[in-house]
Amino acid sequence: MARRCELTGKAVQSGNNVSHANNKSRRRFLPNLNQVTLLSDSLGRRVRLKISSNALRSVEHRGGLDKFLLKQRDVDLSITARRLKRQIEKRVAAEEQA
Repeated sequence: MARRCELTGKAVQSGNNVSHANNKSRRRFLPNLNQVTLLSDSLGRRVRLKISSNALRSVEHRGGLDKFLLKQRDVDLSITARRLKRQIEKRVAAEEQA
């Protein structure tokens, strides 16, 4: 699996190690990814995702996984997260109809 956050799209970046003598060598900046289990309120089940620590803070700040996904752009989400977002949208729409 790629080293990419499933919710924010944060991925590996590249840059230089710069020594005191200003010698440059290539390096990689890896995102701080964690395998977490989040609870979806509308679906009533747990979801395992590989997300960055920054994304986990954002999910908690917005009030849960459902609210985070509904506001997040589809371009940034992984395929798994897009499917989950569609399921949540359908469930929320069904609850509003009832």
